[in-house]
Amino acid sequence: MKTSMGKWCALLHHDPNVDIVRVQDTEIYQADDPVVLEWAAKHRYILLTHDIDTMVGFANERITAELPMTGVILIRQSLPIGKVVEDLLTVLGASDAEDWVNVVTYLPL
Repeated sequence: MKTSMGKWCALLHHDPNVDIVRVQDTEIYQADDPVVLEWAAKHRYILLTHDIDTMVGFANERITAELPMTGVILIRQSLPIGKVVEDLLTVLGASDAEDWVNVVTYLPL
């Protein structure tokens, strides 16, 4: 499973084989949500985001328009990093990237 990350170094500590790209380290840093979702779909990344306010609507618009949408996992900023890592490791172990197509969900699971 490919994911986009913010500050998930702890996840790599537990599973160094996770394919993670920080949007902040790409050409789309600070782009609007639709651009980020298009980029994630193009590169087949599941998007991890704290942007709960606006990302959900744009992700659902992509699904409704039948545009490629590789999945969005919304993570509340207030969650302890340990809980986030635990849930993401569960997701990685129990699913494939294809399971996340057109899925928008929240952590905790």
